[in-house]
Order: sequence, then structure tokens, then C-alpha cells
Amino acid sequence: WSTQRVTLRNLAGMLAQRTLEQWATTASEQSALGLEGALLGVREEQPRSRLVETLGLMRLPMTIDPLLRIATNESEAEQVRAAAIAAVGQRRGDDRVERRLEALANLPGFIGEVARLASRDLNAEASLRRNEDSFTVAQLFLNADIDAELTQVGSGDNGGIATLLVRLGDAMIDQNSRVDRVLTLSRGSAADALASLAELSEQASGHVYCRIPSLGNPVQSASAWPLRVAVRRGIRRALFAAGDVDAIHLRMADVGSLAAADVARELDIPVVFTVAPDPHGVVDALDKSGQLTRANFGDVDATEHYWFRARLVQRLAANADHTVLFPRPELAQDMKDLVGIDIAVHPERHSIIPEGIDLKRTDTAVAEAFAFAAGEPASPALIDLRALLLQLPTERRGLPLIVSVGRFHRVKGMATIVEAWATSSLASRANVLLIGGELERPTPDEQHQLDAINGIVAAGTHEKRGLILAGHRANDVVARWVAAARFGVPKLAAAGGIYVCGSLKEEFGIAILEAMASGLLVVAPNGGGPATYVRDGVTGILTSTWDLALFRAAIETAFDLSLAETTSERPERSRETIQASFTIETMARSLIAVYRQVDDEHSALLDWDAPDL
Repeated sequence: WSTQRVTLRNLAGMLAQRTLEQWATTASEQSALGLEGALLGVREEQPRSRLVETLGLMRLPMTIDPLLRIATNESEAEQVRAAAIAAVGQRRGDDRVERRLEALANLPGFIGEVARLASRDLNAEASLRRNEDSFTVAQLFLNADIDAELTQVGSGDNGGIATLLVRLGDAMIDQNSRVDRVLTLSRGSAADALASLAELSEQASGHVYCRIPSLGNPVQSASAWPLRVAVRRGIRRALFAAGDVDAIHLRMADVGSLAAADVARELDIPVVFTVAPDPHGVVDALDKSGQLTRANFGDVDATEHYWFRARLVQRLAANADHTVLFPRPELAQDMKDLVGIDIAVHPERHSIIPEGIDLKRTDTAVAEAFAFAAGEPASPALIDLRALLLQLPTERRGLPLIVSVGRFHRVKGMATIVEAWATSSLASRANVLLIGGELERPTPDEQHQLDAINGIVAAGTHEKRGLILAGHRANDVVARWVAAARFGVPKLAAAGGIYVCGSLKEEFGIAILEAMASGLLVVAPNGGGPATYVRDGVTGILTSTWDLALFRAAIETAFDLSLAETTSERPERSRETIQASFTIETMARSLIAVYRQVDDEHSALLDWDAPDL
């Protein structure tokens, strides 16, 4: 048990807890007694709350009394009490539980909120209702706070996937009512969850957002594995509140997908899983760059969990009712080599569907940026951009912009962009605008990138050298800034800027698509999705972003090509590429067809009468 106490905080702790939960089917009494004994010697809040949570997974009457004692003991830490309260919410049919939860639910603050959530669990129906007259799809990403206005995109783990889910949910609703309701599940507090559950129960159509509480402070995705139990309960609670879910789409090898797959199996909801070679692609790129070796793999994997996530991708793909794949130049071979999946064996189980963007919003942003460059008054977003550029010294004003949008994470390569720029001729010919990251309260990943950037361009000299760190901004603001890099900002930035993606790998690249739709020449990774839509030397430059020399040369080439353009032919070609194949409407129609197919197949199985034997 001492080993369990030490590891309950990380991935190993989650796996240990999961093992104990499985043992509970055959050795629940022994496991429960062991957990109660361990609790006697653990007072630290986080380990104690994990032990209480694990005790709650032992479905025995003997565990109810200790859980209720902890839940009602005001001397216990809040997180410990919350774990006990959440656990007793799974114990139907006991009058003591109902009475205690009712009393706790009347308390103010966090404990009362958790108790009200547990009361919902206690009174949840035994099975989901089936409504043949409506069609509901659920999608989730639990490592971000997703809102309809996309105000948090670019901070923490809140990247392009958040933009995609918002735009996709809206687009699916608009596709001739083939989907009546889309549930987008993301993280939030207990109070957020209570508010969204009330809305979810009442809203039978449209795009609905629901919060899944972890009952603790938000953590990075790599550290979120111990939240499995709380997340699983939250997802289950949301799906019950929805009342009728016809398919659930999972996209990441993370704790949210792990928990949601368990809930979908329990509630008999068909699963669609987007299979991407992640983390396989990252491992491959780091291996080629020399940053990941046999010697250091164990140390790196202890933090990044590459091995476990790779196995999780395989498991989720194998258990899904249908899988979705991103286009890649050598898709079949890459899936076989990187992921170990032969898509030719059962081709009917796979659909190749590219991601898409909201082209109308991009066109609006381009029109505003063009008008501003031509002398029209600036919109609020462009006023903000002008204020940022005014921080540049006089001698750097009027240079073109190299712009990039994304999370501040090692995989996204923001520091690599700065290094390539600062060590090239572009250091005196262009300014760099990086959009993303929480600069005031950075996560450890964000701080790592900021430290790396400051090691290249010293803190306090950023603007003097031509580097602007803008932090994360709302998606519509970002669209206008990216478009402004093409047309320029009067007296502050020249036209002819470029967009640079420094990612080690991109499975598809929403931000790259948006930049191309804006008419910018792009620099992108030579692999994955970008290699299927960026025409090398025409609409952009494809390169090995992990090789600094090659990356630097690609940025210089793209910059020179952009400045040499005298017509709008290439920008128009970039936009036409997006319009032809990569709009959010096209993606929505393709996915709706998959969801409908999966639902039809699932309904046929339910209606099938087994022959008499």
C-alpha cells in the first residue's frame, strides 16, 4: 500500500486504481479492507482523496459507512470529502445515502455543488431513453474550456481541436436537420457542470455545451490520468441528462477518451474514433531529430506517456464501431508502420475525412483586413493589433510579419520558429507575431516554451528585436490578425507576410488551413495532413520542421516568394484549395453520413432476433 500511496498521483496511480477496480469483481472485500487500512496512515490531501475515491469503487455495503463518515466530517479536506460524496452518489437504494446527500446538497460552496451532482447520479435513470424522432451526437475534448465564442483558444491545451468542435457542431446542426442536437463536452467546475446539466435536460435541439468537472484544479493533459473516475462519472451524468445519444465521437488518446469509451460501452452507445498516429508521429519526429533516443526514452516517457498512449490508440480503434482517418500521402503504409493497423483488412470500418474550416468567417476577416490596409477605419480587433505593433521601435515598423498561431507546447515548436528567425537574415527583414499561450499564468509546458524563447531573445528585448508575444486571443480576432499579415497594417507592417507552423507534426492543421484561406503563403511540416493540401513551392513550403537548418531555409524561401508576388493568383489558388475540399460544411456532411451508418448498424443489431438453437 505504500507504493500505491506514492503513485496514486500519476499515470501509474491511475493504472493501479484501475487494476483494483477490476479486482473488486472477485476480491472486493479484501481490496476494501486494504484501502481502509491504508487510509489510517495517510493525511495528505491528494493521496487521501485518491484512496477514498478508490474505496468508493468497491461496491460493497461495508464501504458505505466509512464513505459517509468522511463525506460529513468537516475536519477532512475539501477534496477528500468531495471524493467520498461523489462515491456515495453511486449507491442507490440506501436511505442513509439519500438523507446525507440531501443535507450536504443544501450547503453553500464546493461541497454543496458536489453533493448536488452526486444526487443527480443517485437519481439517474437505469438506461438512456431512445427517441426515434431525433438524432443526437456527442463529441468531447476535456483538456480545454470550450465556449461558443472560442475565447480560450491557444491557452494551455486549448488548441485547434476546440475551434474544430465549435465550428463542426454548428455546421452539423445546419445540415438540413440530419442532426438535431450536438453535445460538446469539455471541462469545467462543479458549478459549471450543474448549470450546463440544467440546460442540457431542457434543450432538445441545437448545439449544446456541457461541462465535465474533475472536482479539482485543471491540469495539463499529460497529468490528467488520475482524473479518470471523476471524468467518467461526469460524462455518464451528462449523457443521462441528455436522455438520448445516438453516437459519440472520440478523438484523442487521453483520459477523456479512455473514460468516455467505458461509459459508451456501459450505455450501449456506438463509438466513432478518429485514429491518428499520435503520439507515434511525435516519437518519429523526435527520433529523427535526435531528441529522443533509446537512452533517454524511459525518462521522457515517464512524463509524456508515449507507450501507454500508443497502446490506447490501438485499443480505442479496435473497439470503435467505426474509425475516421485523416488524409496522409502514404496513409495505408503509415497506419500500418506507425500504429499497427491495416486499414485494408476491413475497409468498411474506416472513412477518410479531412478536417475543415469556416470559410465564411475567414472571408469576413480578409475583407476587413483588406479595407483597413486600403485606408478604411480599423475594426476593434485590428485596433488591438495596431496597439501591439506600436510597441515596436521606429526602425522596425513597416517590416512584414511572420505569424504563427497555436499552443505554447514543445510539439508546436513556437521556440523553434523564434530560433529559426533570429539566426537568419530575416531577423532584420521581418517581425514575428506569435499568437497563443497564457502569458500571465503559464502552465509548465507554456513556461518551458517561454524560457526557451527568452534564451534566444532575452526577456525585456522582445519588441526591440521585433518579436511580439500576443498571448491567446479569441478565434475571430486571430482570423483578422492573420489576414492583416497578408495586406499589412498602415505605417506599422508591410504587406507580404507569411504564416509559419513549427510543429514537429500536424495530423491535419486547422490553423494552416485558415492561413491558406486568408491568402498567406505557408510553411508547414512535410508529412501528415499538410502534405496533402499544401502544394510545395506553390501555395507553401513543406519542410522537416525538426531540422533547424532546413526549417530556417524554408522560412526564408517562403518569405522571398511572398514578397516577389505581384498578382493575387497564388492567394486565390490557396483559397480555392480550401473551398474545394476543406470547409467545415464538407466535413460535417461526411461525418453525419458516418454517424447515421453507425446508428443504422447498431439499430439493426438491437432489432435482430437470434434464431432458436
